[in-house]
This record gives sequence, structure tokens and C-alpha cells, in this order.
Amino acid sequence: MDAIQLKQKAAAKAVTYVKNGMTVGLGTGSTAYWAIQFLGEKVRNGLDIQCIATSKQSEELARSLNIPITNFSNVIKIDLTIDGADETTPNRQLIKGGGAALLREKIVAATTEFYIIIVDEQKLVNQLGKFKIPIEVVPFGYESTLRKIESLGAQAKVRLNNEGSILVTDNHNYIVDADFGLIDDVDTLHKNINEIVGVVENGLFLNMASLVIVAYADGTIKELK
Repeated sequence: MDAIQLKQKAAAKAVTYVKNGMTVGLGTGSTAYWAIQFLGEKVRNGLDIQCIATSKQSEELARSLNIPITNFSNVIKIDLTIDGADETTPNRQLIKGGGAALLREKIVAATTEFYIIIVDEQKLVNQLGKFKIPIEVVPFGYESTLRKIESLGAQAKVRLNNEGSILVTDNHNYIVDADFGLIDDVDTLHKNINEIVGVVENGLFLNMASLVIVAYADGTIKELK
């Protein structure tokens, strides 16, 4: 199976957990894209749900598929969220933020009762850190914030868009991609990053995922619980 087929297979499995009457969080990225597509098909066939998206891009896609969209003024909790990840360990510790939506993704995850992550086998690692940690920072003084991130032991750069300008998130912030190498103590690193003034949130999603669905090249699916 190619990469797209693996994403489709993992997304299709995740969508089976969605039931009538649920409030569903919609992730961001190439894998979550397929989950939204499959949910759109189910809505056309009568599935009754309401959704909160983790990015403008995902919200626009959902609206184009006539998936009902709500917001946090109307919702106390999210029953289930389906999202992707850039890395996951077998015990479901994650790095997210490759799609620059980590802040909204983490807000949604923190409000979700059952948080499903869908990945292909290439995203499964024994130790986090090969993928650089995305860190959302406020634009004011970002150069100083970046230096403080580097003082924790990282090589860090502000992320650029395809035109070569600084990428601006949906929340009008910047993303710093920080390479710490393989991380021995993710809890301490998460705490130390978030204690830096100017950091909004970082892409370590620890003890949040309820289930990780992994699609393998041979067509098999494994659920990490």
C-alpha cells in the first residue's frame, strides 16, 4: 500500500468510532483530511454529529462537505476527536504540529473524552525526537524567545512558508521548530519549554491520546491502547 492508502485505511477505522449525537473534533493534516472526507460521506448518509475543527483549513473542508460546525460557546466537552501525529511512541506519547495547528489541536485534545490518533507505521517510534518539536510563539520578541528555546539544548529556527516569509498560524503566531535530538525526559522538556515567556504552547502531546491507530504497509491495522 502507498502512503495515501495507509492514511485512508487508518482514517476509515477511526471513523467507525463516531456515533450519532456526538460532538467530534476534526484534526488537521493529510491523514485527518481523509477522516473528514469519510465523516462527510457518513453525514450524507444520515449521521447526526456536530464538529469543532482544529484549523481554518479543516473547518473549510468540513463545511464544503456539509458537516455541521459548532464552537466552544456551545460545547462543554468533545466526545471524540480524530487527528494525526508526526511521531507516536508505543505508549501513545506524541509530537504534533507539523501542520502548524498545534495550539488549536491541543485545546481540542484537552477538551476531548476519547482522543484518537491515526498514523502510518513510519510515524511509530521508540523514542520521540527525530521530528523537530514545533513550538508556537508570539511574534513580539520572537528572536529572544527562540534564543531561550536554544538555551535548553536545541537547534531552532522559525518556520517559513512556501514564499520564504515567516509562517503565521491561524492564531497569528509564529512556529519555531526545535531539534532537541532524541528526548530522554519528555515531561521535563515539555515543562521547561512552556515556562519560557513568549511560548504559547509546544508540540509534545503527553498522556492525551486514548487510542492510536497504526496502518502498516502490508494492509494490517494495529490499535495502541
